[in-house]
Amino acid sequence: MKWEGNRQSDNVEDRRGSGGFGGGGFPIGGRSIGIGTIVVALLGGWIFGINPLTILSLLSGGGAPMVQQAPAQRPPADDQMAKFVSTVLADTEDVWKAKFTTGGGSYREPTLVLFRGATSTACGQGQAAMGPFYCPADQKVYIDLGFYETLKNQLGAPGEFAQAYVIAHEVGHHVQNLLGISEQVSQMRGRVSQSQYNAMSVRLELQADCFAGVWAHDAQNARQILEQGDVEAAMNAAAKIGDDALQRSSGRAVVPESFTHGTSEQRQRWFNTGLKTGSVKACDTFSAKAL
Repeated sequence: MKWEGNRQSDNVEDRRGSGGFGGGGFPIGGRSIGIGTIVVALLGGWIFGINPLTILSLLSGGGAPMVQQAPAQRPPADDQMAKFVSTVLADTEDVWKAKFTTGGGSYREPTLVLFRGATSTACGQGQAAMGPFYCPADQKVYIDLGFYETLKNQLGAPGEFAQAYVIAHEVGHHVQNLLGISEQVSQMRGRVSQSQYNAMSVRLELQADCFAGVWAHDAQNARQILEQGDVEAAMNAAAKIGDDALQRSSGRAVVPESFTHGTSEQRQRWFNTGLKTGSVKACDTFSAKAL
Protein backbone atom coordinates (compact mmCIF):
# COMPACT_ATOMS: atom_id res chain seq x y z
CA MET A 1 0.00 0.00 0.00
CA LYS A 2 1.36 3.42 -0.96
CA TRP A 3 0.87 5.69 2.02
CA GLU A 4 4.20 7.19 3.10
CA GLY A 5 4.47 10.90 2.45
CA ASN A 6 0.70 11.42 2.43
CA ARG A 7 -1.10 13.70 4.86
CA GLN A 8 -1.47 12.54 8.47
CA SER A 9 -4.57 13.31 10.50
CA ASP A 10 -4.45 15.59 13.54
CA ASN A 11 -7.37 13.65 15.03
CA VAL A 12 -5.24 10.99 16.71
CA GLU A 13 -5.08 10.65 20.49
CA ASP A 14 -2.32 8.53 21.99
CA ARG A 15 -3.21 7.01 25.36
CA ARG A 16 -0.63 4.25 25.27
CA GLY A 17 1.45 5.85 28.02
CA SER A 18 -1.47 6.67 30.31
CA GLY A 19 -1.82 3.38 32.13
CA GLY A 20 -4.90 1.20 32.13
CA PHE A 21 -5.38 -2.48 32.62
CA GLY A 22 -3.07 -4.93 30.91
CA GLY A 23 -3.62 -8.55 30.07
CA GLY A 24 -6.11 -10.11 27.74
CA GLY A 25 -9.27 -8.36 28.88
CA PHE A 26 -12.43 -10.45 29.10
CA PRO A 27 -13.54 -13.36 26.94
CA ILE A 28 -16.19 -12.57 24.32
CA GLY A 29 -18.44 -15.09 22.66
CA GLY A 30 -16.35 -17.98 23.96
CA ARG A 31 -13.01 -16.71 22.72
CA SER A 32 -10.44 -14.52 24.42
CA ILE A 33 -9.96 -12.23 21.42
CA GLY A 34 -13.03 -10.51 19.98
CA ILE A 35 -11.66 -10.41 16.44
CA GLY A 36 -12.72 -7.85 13.89
CA THR A 37 -14.86 -4.90 14.46
CA ILE A 38 -16.88 -5.65 17.67
CA VAL A 39 -18.61 -2.43 18.64
CA VAL A 40 -19.25 -1.80 22.33
CA ALA A 41 -22.63 -0.94 23.80
CA LEU A 42 -23.60 2.50 25.00
CA LEU A 43 -24.92 2.56 28.54
CA GLY A 44 -28.06 4.06 27.04
CA GLY A 45 -28.64 1.09 24.79
CA TRP A 46 -26.42 1.32 21.72
CA ILE A 47 -25.62 -2.28 20.87
CA PHE A 48 -23.65 -3.38 17.86
CA GLY A 49 -21.64 -6.53 17.37
CA ILE A 50 -21.61 -9.79 19.27
CA ASN A 51 -24.11 -11.00 21.84
CA PRO A 52 -25.50 -7.70 23.16
CA LEU A 53 -26.49 -9.17 26.52
CA THR A 54 -22.93 -10.25 27.17
CA ILE A 55 -21.51 -6.81 26.40
CA LEU A 56 -24.17 -5.02 28.42
CA SER A 57 -23.51 -7.24 31.40
CA LEU A 58 -19.80 -6.54 31.27
CA LEU A 59 -20.15 -2.81 30.81
CA SER A 60 -22.82 -2.27 33.45
CA GLY A 61 -21.05 -3.42 36.57
CA GLY A 62 -19.67 -6.78 35.60
CA GLY A 63 -16.53 -5.52 33.94
CA ALA A 64 -13.48 -3.59 35.06
CA PRO A 65 -13.85 -0.10 36.53
CA MET A 66 -13.32 2.96 34.42
CA VAL A 67 -9.75 4.08 33.89
CA GLN A 68 -8.69 7.61 34.69
CA GLN A 69 -6.85 8.94 31.65
CA ALA A 70 -3.98 11.34 31.44
CA PRO A 71 -4.35 14.33 29.10
CA ALA A 72 -4.48 13.40 25.44
CA GLN A 73 -1.16 13.25 23.64
CA ARG A 74 -0.01 13.08 20.05
CA PRO A 75 1.84 9.94 18.93
CA PRO A 76 5.65 10.17 18.79
CA ALA A 77 6.91 11.45 15.45
CA ASP A 78 9.11 8.38 14.96
CA ASP A 79 6.36 5.81 15.61
CA GLN A 80 5.92 4.16 12.22
CA MET A 81 2.72 2.30 13.01
CA ALA A 82 1.13 5.43 14.48
CA LYS A 83 2.15 7.31 11.33
CA PHE A 84 0.47 4.62 9.24
CA VAL A 85 -2.88 4.70 11.05
CA SER A 86 -2.78 8.51 11.13
CA THR A 87 -2.30 8.54 7.38
CA VAL A 88 -5.12 6.06 6.79
CA LEU A 89 -7.42 8.12 9.01
CA ALA A 90 -6.52 11.27 7.06
CA ASP A 91 -7.36 9.47 3.83
CA THR A 92 -10.79 8.49 5.15
CA GLU A 93 -11.33 12.12 6.18
CA ASP A 94 -10.62 13.32 2.66
CA VAL A 95 -12.91 10.75 1.07
CA TRP A 96 -15.87 11.18 3.38
CA LYS A 97 -15.60 14.96 3.52
CA ALA A 98 -15.92 15.00 -0.27
CA LYS A 99 -18.83 12.54 -0.18
CA PHE A 100 -20.75 14.55 2.41
CA THR A 101 -20.05 17.85 0.64
CA THR A 102 -21.32 16.45 -2.65
CA GLY A 103 -24.49 15.37 -0.86
CA GLY A 104 -25.00 18.84 0.60
CA GLY A 105 -23.87 17.96 4.11
CA SER A 106 -20.79 18.35 6.27
CA TYR A 107 -18.58 15.63 7.64
CA ARG A 108 -17.61 15.60 11.31
CA GLU A 109 -14.26 13.87 11.61
CA PRO A 110 -13.89 11.13 14.21
CA THR A 111 -10.94 10.82 16.57
CA LEU A 112 -8.72 7.75 16.50
CA VAL A 113 -7.59 6.68 19.98
CA LEU A 114 -4.51 4.49 20.42
CA PHE A 115 -4.43 2.57 23.70
CA ARG A 116 -2.97 -0.49 25.36
CA GLY A 117 -4.94 -3.07 27.30
CA ALA A 118 -7.90 -1.00 28.42
CA THR A 119 -9.23 2.52 28.25
CA SER A 120 -12.30 4.47 29.30
CA THR A 121 -14.79 5.52 26.63
CA ALA A 122 -18.18 7.20 26.57
CA CYS A 123 -19.55 3.72 25.80
CA GLY A 124 -18.07 2.14 28.91
CA GLN A 125 -14.83 0.30 29.50
CA GLY A 126 -12.93 -0.48 26.30
CA GLN A 127 -10.72 -3.56 26.21
CA ALA A 128 -8.06 -4.67 23.76
CA ALA A 129 -9.73 -8.09 23.72
CA MET A 130 -12.70 -6.52 21.96
CA GLY A 131 -10.64 -5.70 18.91
CA PRO A 132 -10.91 -2.27 17.25
CA PHE A 133 -14.27 -0.61 17.89
CA TYR A 134 -16.21 2.61 17.37
CA CYS A 135 -18.03 4.43 20.15
CA PRO A 136 -20.89 6.57 18.79
CA ALA A 137 -21.29 8.47 22.07
CA ASP A 138 -17.90 10.20 21.74
CA GLN A 139 -17.44 9.62 17.99
CA LYS A 140 -14.08 7.94 18.49
CA VAL A 141 -12.47 4.88 16.97
CA TYR A 142 -10.41 2.86 19.47
CA ILE A 143 -7.59 0.49 18.62
CA ASP A 144 -4.85 -1.33 20.48
CA LEU A 145 -2.22 -1.65 17.75
CA GLY A 146 -1.34 -5.07 19.11
CA PHE A 147 -4.47 -6.22 17.27
CA TYR A 148 -2.53 -6.09 14.03
CA GLU A 149 -0.18 -8.78 15.32
CA THR A 150 -3.23 -10.91 16.08
CA LEU A 151 -4.60 -10.21 12.62
CA LYS A 152 -1.32 -11.29 11.04
CA ASN A 153 -0.09 -14.13 13.24
CA GLN A 154 -3.24 -15.72 14.65
CA LEU A 155 -5.72 -15.07 11.86
CA GLY A 156 -3.38 -15.22 8.90
CA ALA A 157 -4.34 -11.84 7.49
CA PRO A 158 -1.13 -9.82 6.99
CA GLY A 159 -0.57 -6.69 4.94
CA GLU A 160 -0.92 -2.95 5.34
CA PHE A 161 -4.06 -2.74 3.27
CA ALA A 162 -5.68 -5.37 5.49
CA GLN A 163 -4.79 -3.12 8.44
CA ALA A 164 -6.20 -0.10 6.64
CA TYR A 165 -9.43 -2.00 5.92
CA VAL A 166 -9.93 -2.47 9.67
CA ILE A 167 -9.72 1.29 10.30
CA ALA A 168 -11.91 2.09 7.29
CA HIS A 169 -14.56 -0.32 8.57
CA GLU A 170 -14.70 1.42 11.95
CA VAL A 171 -14.88 4.81 10.21
CA GLY A 172 -17.75 3.28 8.27
CA HIS A 173 -19.58 2.92 11.58
CA HIS A 174 -18.92 6.61 12.20
CA VAL A 175 -20.51 7.44 8.85
CA GLN A 176 -23.52 5.32 9.82
CA ASN A 177 -23.73 7.25 13.07
CA LEU A 178 -23.69 10.60 11.27
CA LEU A 179 -26.36 9.42 8.84
CA GLY A 180 -28.62 8.22 11.65
CA ILE A 181 -28.51 4.60 10.51
CA SER A 182 -26.98 3.31 13.73
CA GLU A 183 -29.65 4.97 15.85
CA GLN A 184 -32.44 3.40 13.82
CA VAL A 185 -30.97 -0.04 14.45
CA SER A 186 -30.39 0.74 18.11
CA GLN A 187 -34.03 1.71 18.58
CA MET A 188 -35.09 -1.81 17.57
CA ARG A 189 -33.34 -3.22 20.62
CA GLY A 190 -35.98 -4.92 22.76
CA ARG A 191 -38.64 -4.57 20.08
CA VAL A 192 -37.58 -7.62 18.11
CA SER A 193 -36.26 -11.06 19.00
CA GLN A 194 -32.56 -11.65 19.59
CA SER A 195 -32.16 -13.48 16.27
CA GLN A 196 -33.94 -10.65 14.44
CA TYR A 197 -31.72 -8.08 16.10
CA ASN A 198 -28.65 -10.13 15.19
CA ALA A 199 -29.80 -10.09 11.57
CA MET A 200 -30.05 -6.30 11.68
CA SER A 201 -26.56 -6.14 13.19
CA VAL A 202 -25.27 -8.21 10.27
CA ARG A 203 -26.70 -5.68 7.81
CA LEU A 204 -25.11 -2.86 9.81
CA GLU A 205 -21.70 -4.54 9.76
CA LEU A 206 -21.86 -5.45 6.08
CA GLN A 207 -22.72 -1.86 5.25
CA ALA A 208 -19.62 -0.73 7.20
CA ASP A 209 -17.60 -3.21 5.10
CA CYS A 210 -19.11 -1.68 1.97
CA PHE A 211 -18.28 1.82 3.20
CA ALA A 212 -14.69 0.67 3.71
CA GLY A 213 -14.71 -0.37 0.06
CA VAL A 214 -16.08 3.06 -0.94
CA TRP A 215 -13.13 4.67 0.83
CA ALA A 216 -10.67 2.40 -1.00
CA HIS A 217 -12.32 3.15 -4.35
CA ASP A 218 -12.11 6.92 -3.97
CA ALA A 219 -8.66 6.88 -2.38
CA GLN A 220 -7.33 4.80 -5.25
CA ASN A 221 -8.84 7.13 -7.85
CA ALA A 222 -7.45 10.21 -6.12
CA ARG A 223 -4.10 9.03 -4.82
CA GLN A 224 -3.34 5.61 -6.36
CA ILE A 225 -2.72 3.98 -2.99
CA LEU A 226 -3.08 0.36 -4.10
CA GLU A 227 -0.21 -1.95 -4.95
CA GLN A 228 -0.29 -5.48 -6.29
CA GLY A 229 -1.83 -7.85 -3.76
CA ASP A 230 -3.49 -5.15 -1.66
CA VAL A 231 -7.08 -5.96 -2.61
CA GLU A 232 -6.43 -9.65 -2.04
CA ALA A 233 -5.04 -8.83 1.43
CA ALA A 234 -8.18 -6.91 2.38
CA MET A 235 -10.45 -9.63 1.00
CA ASN A 236 -8.48 -12.21 2.96
CA ALA A 237 -8.89 -10.18 6.16
CA ALA A 238 -12.64 -9.88 5.53
CA ALA A 239 -12.81 -13.65 5.10
CA LYS A 240 -10.85 -14.37 8.28
CA ILE A 241 -13.23 -12.33 10.44
CA GLY A 242 -16.49 -13.70 9.06
CA ASP A 243 -18.78 -15.12 11.73
CA ASP A 244 -18.72 -18.58 10.20
CA ALA A 245 -14.91 -18.60 9.98
CA LEU A 246 -14.53 -17.43 13.58
CA GLN A 247 -16.95 -20.03 14.88
CA ARG A 248 -15.17 -22.80 12.99
CA SER A 249 -11.73 -21.65 14.12
CA SER A 250 -12.85 -21.68 17.76
CA GLY A 251 -14.09 -25.24 17.41
CA ARG A 252 -17.76 -24.32 17.68
CA ALA A 253 -20.67 -25.28 15.47
CA VAL A 254 -21.67 -22.71 12.87
CA VAL A 255 -24.96 -21.15 14.03
CA PRO A 256 -26.28 -18.61 11.48
CA GLU A 257 -28.88 -17.25 13.93
CA SER A 258 -26.03 -16.07 16.16
CA PHE A 259 -24.20 -14.19 13.39
CA THR A 260 -23.74 -10.47 14.04
CA HIS A 261 -21.17 -9.48 11.39
CA GLY A 262 -21.89 -11.72 8.42
CA THR A 263 -20.22 -14.68 6.77
CA SER A 264 -16.80 -14.52 5.18
CA GLU A 265 -18.37 -14.56 1.72
CA GLN A 266 -20.78 -11.76 2.62
CA ARG A 267 -18.07 -9.56 4.11
CA GLN A 268 -15.88 -10.01 1.05
CA ARG A 269 -18.73 -9.35 -1.35
CA TRP A 270 -19.95 -6.17 0.30
CA PHE A 271 -16.44 -4.76 0.66
CA ASN A 272 -15.96 -5.50 -3.04
CA THR A 273 -19.27 -3.78 -3.85
CA GLY A 274 -18.01 -0.55 -2.32
CA LEU A 275 -14.60 -0.97 -3.92
CA LYS A 276 -15.99 -1.50 -7.39
CA THR A 277 -18.73 1.15 -7.34
CA GLY A 278 -17.56 3.85 -4.94
CA SER A 279 -21.27 4.40 -4.33
CA VAL A 280 -22.84 4.96 -0.92
CA LYS A 281 -26.21 4.08 -2.42
CA ALA A 282 -24.88 0.71 -3.55
CA CYS A 283 -24.13 -0.05 0.12
CA ASP A 284 -27.79 -0.12 1.14
CA THR A 285 -27.67 -3.52 2.83
CA PHE A 286 -30.95 -2.83 4.60
CA SER A 287 -32.88 -2.81 1.33
CA ALA A 288 -31.05 -5.79 -0.12
CA LYS A 289 -33.25 -8.88 -0.42
CA ALA A 290 -30.21 -11.16 -0.31
CA LEU A 291 -27.01 -10.47 1.56
